[in-house]
Amino acid sequence: MSPAIERANRLSAANMMRSLLPLVVICLLLVGWQAFRAGPDVGVRTVDPSSTVQFAAARAGYQVPVPTGLDEGYRPTSARTDAGDAREGDAVTLEIGYLTPSEEFAGFVVSDDRGADPVAAVLDGAQARGTVDVGGQRWTRSTTVDGETALSREADGVTVLVTGSAPDEELRTVAESVRPYSG
Repeated sequence: MSPAIERANRLSAANMMRSLLPLVVICLLLVGWQAFRAGPDVGVRTVDPSSTVQFAAARAGYQVPVPTGLDEGYRPTSARTDAGDAREGDAVTLEIGYLTPSEEFAGFVVSDDRGADPVAAVLDGAQARGTVDVGGQRWTRSTTVDGETALSREADGVTVLVTGSAPDEELRTVAESVRPYSG
């Protein structure tokens, strides 16, 4: 038999499958190992909100309160402020979003403008459900139009708001951690 015919006989579909099978198995094992190593937090990007908080506090005409001392189960995933466009005397809004220990969302908002989009989006249309004492302060407990709990309080024209899909106890934990920013 000629060498060309022998080579053609070796290039059968069965031989090709036998050659590819170990490569496919190795690839699947690598993907599985990577998925196992990554755990449930795949896709969760945490941020450091400190520069955003510092910027908002520098531009705000009020002492900015922020969540302080939350344990590592509360992971900040977003932080934004409109202080970049603020001139002296303008309203300043600060927002920080957290992924809570139960893998739910807790949002914190503080603003000296009751009509600011993040505040209005939560409180407009919300149904007040009484008040609760959190950390020695009285907060209004509401249910938003989305069915989420909102804890809010107003003092000296500043609205502080904690809301989200997180259980009430986790929202209370965020609200209880709110302290004036000290830089």
